[in-house]
Amino acid sequence: MIFSLLSCFTRRAVSALAVVLALSACDFLAPRGVQPDPQVAVYWPETTWDRGRPAGGQPATALHWRDYFVAPELVALIDTALQNNRDLRLALLRVDEARAIYGIQRAAQFPSLAVAAQGARSRVPGDLNVSGRSVVASEYQAYAGVSSWELDLWGRVRSLKEAALQEYLATEEAQRAARITLIAAVAQAYLGLWELDARIALAGQTVASREESYRIFRRRNEVGAVSTLELTQVETLLNTAHALLAQLQQARALQAHALTQLLGVPQVVAPLAAEHWPDDAVFAPLKVGLPAELLTARPDIRAAEKRLAAAQANVQAARAAFFPRIALTGSLGTASAQLDGLFASGSRAWTFVPSISLPIFDGGLRQAGLDLAAARSHIAVANYERTVQQAFREVADALSARQWLTQQLAIQQQSLATQQQRARLAQLRYDNGATSYLDVLDAQRDLLEAQQQSLQVRRRLLASQVDLYTVLGGGSEQSDGSSAELRAAPSSP
Repeated sequence: MIFSLLSCFTRRAVSALAVVLALSACDFLAPRGVQPDPQVAVYWPETTWDRGRPAGGQPATALHWRDYFVAPELVALIDTALQNNRDLRLALLRVDEARAIYGIQRAAQFPSLAVAAQGARSRVPGDLNVSGRSVVASEYQAYAGVSSWELDLWGRVRSLKEAALQEYLATEEAQRAARITLIAAVAQAYLGLWELDARIALAGQTVASREESYRIFRRRNEVGAVSTLELTQVETLLNTAHALLAQLQQARALQAHALTQLLGVPQVVAPLAAEHWPDDAVFAPLKVGLPAELLTARPDIRAAEKRLAAAQANVQAARAAFFPRIALTGSLGTASAQLDGLFASGSRAWTFVPSISLPIFDGGLRQAGLDLAAARSHIAVANYERTVQQAFREVADALSARQWLTQQLAIQQQSLATQQQRARLAQLRYDNGATSYLDVLDAQRDLLEAQQQSLQVRRRLLASQVDLYTVLGGGSEQSDGSSAELRAAPSSP
């Protein structure tokens, strides 16, 4: 009777303790992660985006890069880069790595089943046997078993699996961001070649014109029609044009090398003609959209969000480590001293070994693990907020650049027209003897500089359109089959 009462009391105490542990676990494991500031994007209101906003067109995420970049040469170069660029290949391999890590962590949720068979024979000497005679023993077994399967009562394994899944998804988003960055880099490098080729063509025409002028002035100097001073002034113009042409050729070679590295394979890009510069020959119309759409359009923001979710899942796993771990180990099969009796009646054998463990003292290891996970969660929140702010700033910068560079180009073209008129008038005045050749020298030098600056501003304006497409998350939801970026994420059980 006493033992019966003690047994009943023990069962009730254990049940009560289990309820207390469950309630405390629910409170302890309740989500307490730091959430991002919902006002983080307010610092860039929609009015900031009104400056330089292009009219018409489609949203950047709805435009595949093949539809936005319409120059055939540029499309071919981007295609080559997507297939051969080493940085993009590394990003794809990191996705495969993260996917495998997730698969490993997901498998920890399920019991590991295995089948095995073994046979053993042993001889025990007589002096070690109570019978005083040596004994030869045999044992044969065949069984299926579960090896140390953790019952995830507190969600530790589930949280670790969720963290691995979010890291995998974040890596996929990072790969998409790398792909967009590569497309933009190739486009920018190509525009740089356009600018340099146009400036080289202009400098070449200037060199040819000034070589002819120098030849004429040298003949005139030989017959005494012009002074040596005027001849040296013409030669100075010619040397300046030669020096500029050499500088531009060097810059073009460096730009071609950079483009080759982006492409990943050796490729010679022929000089590009200046008539490729009109907008409609390079880009399709683009619609900016609303600021709130940026949070779901840009893959780097989505990647930061996934990493934040992974960090918070790791916090949950670190909290669950404070509770007991319950594991099951068992096997079911047959055993016999004779091989022919292995599957005979009555040879069934089984083992069942549940275990529970809870460290009493670990020197603060689990608390330090929780502190580390919490710190990383705070870092992930700050990184997410910083990524959002950076994204809004980049869009504002691109729109501002488009607005002001459009004005700068108009002013520069007007200035170029003025310089051309000045150079023509200065040449007429010199031909009529109304002024010295120094005025012609100054006018032609300023004209060449204005022509070069006009091409530079034009290229920067086109570059701002590439930037705008990129910072709006252009093409991030599109795939052309050249990468594994849109592989479906594994479903979570």
